[in-house]
Amino acid sequence: MTLKINYLDTQKGLSKNTALFLSNDTKISEFRGIFDDKINQKIVNYLKKSRNNKKNKIDSINIDFDQKVILVLLSGKNNAQASEELGAKFYDYIKINDIQNITLVGSNYSSTENKIFLNQFVHGAELKSYEFNLYKTKKPKKEIVLNILKRKNQINPKVKYKLDAVLRGVNFTKDLVSEPGNVLHPDEYAKRLIKLKKFGLKVTVYDEKKLKKLGCNALLGVGQGSIRGSYLVTIEWKGNKSKSKPLAFVGKGVCFDTGGYSLKPARFMEDMTYDMAGSAVVVGLMKNFALRKAKINAVGVVGIVENMVSGNAQRPGDIVKSYSGKTIEVLNTDAEGRLVLADALTFTEKKFKPKFMVDLATLTGAIIVSLGSEYAGLFSNDDKLSKQLLEAGEIVDEKLWRMPLHKNFDKLINSKNADMQNINYVGGAGSTTAAQFLQRFIINKTPWAHLDIAGMAFSKYAGALNSGGATGYGVRLLNKFVEENYE
Repeated sequence: MTLKINYLDTQKGLSKNTALFLSNDTKISEFRGIFDDKINQKIVNYLKKSRNNKKNKIDSINIDFDQKVILVLLSGKNNAQASEELGAKFYDYIKINDIQNITLVGSNYSSTENKIFLNQFVHGAELKSYEFNLYKTKKPKKEIVLNILKRKNQINPKVKYKLDAVLRGVNFTKDLVSEPGNVLHPDEYAKRLIKLKKFGLKVTVYDEKKLKKLGCNALLGVGQGSIRGSYLVTIEWKGNKSKSKPLAFVGKGVCFDTGGYSLKPARFMEDMTYDMAGSAVVVGLMKNFALRKAKINAVGVVGIVENMVSGNAQRPGDIVKSYSGKTIEVLNTDAEGRLVLADALTFTEKKFKPKFMVDLATLTGAIIVSLGSEYAGLFSNDDKLSKQLLEAGEIVDEKLWRMPLHKNFDKLINSKNADMQNINYVGGAGSTTAAQFLQRFIINKTPWAHLDIAGMAFSKYAGALNSGGATGYGVRLLNKFVEENYE
């Protein structure tokens, strides 16, 4: 079911069903001329009963058997997070009640206490309405039409412009993560990224021939068992005329992960289509920057591979030489994401000399054991960067929890046969040793943060702002992080 938004400047032709924002100090005079006396009296009676409302909630008054007035009760001043979550609840309410056409009438609340409340409210509804039904032969025919009656300049064009860009970035990320592995394989993924040029992004694709010449053997080793190609793709946005160092975002793009010869159990292997979610976040974020003309210089770098089993696939015990020159003993072919990121991180640092690097990956099942589906794991070599990311996560409710890095963990990934091994065979600290491994490929001490989003990228159940499936986690977080600290 899709959501269509119409912005109206006149009361003419209002739909039968209506929705109102009401707060403890709402005066019924605000709605004179919109409703008749009978409806006004019902609203007055409801307001008297709910005068001491202490939390946001949604209720309704039945006017006729097929006519409702939906009441959105506001407890007080709402921040962006609360406003967006309320909008998502509103969407759920009208969907459950099968209301297909409704007019939302703003009150003075949204113009006096929080001028951008309505923008955020609608943004939450739009985020919640996402559905991926591309491959259903019988697509939902129903459409929810939300008409918004603008009053007293409640729609802030600049805010709406930015929120629309975020929405399109998040939904693009969700689309990519939701695609099946037989459709979004590495070759197709690279082609789709080239199309981002039309938004003003500079896209460069490094194929296997170029990667071999560069010496990105850690990344190439992961993909060598697949009939598909392996790629490193850079996406550049130059929104600042100065020659300032770019902000760098790096993503793991394993389009499908069988585990290789260290084969995964068959149960839930179908979920491994979302093992490219880290890269999809980077792509959605970069698209968002371009759409909203962000006044920054930024680069997204994604390593795109498919980890398959074949006569040419990487074997446990193989040793590869990474782009950094460091050698890696591959003891477990299912610890492949860190091999992709190892080359991607060093390449990004060397080529772009960024202000900082943030990488995202569905890297370890261990982070789900630690944090479940409530927090992503944050590992970093920089306290300032960590603080900025943690604060941004709290603002948009895409939470992070900082986990430890320490030189004492290094002994768990030291190899007798190479510079390092790709897993800790002693056991324990799975997420930390993976991050410790990645840290070895930050050659020039660039501020760096690693976000392990394995528990956050995909959800079997609905969240506050998503309807289940791909969550788009990370796009809103990193966009807010940039807005608050670098624009």
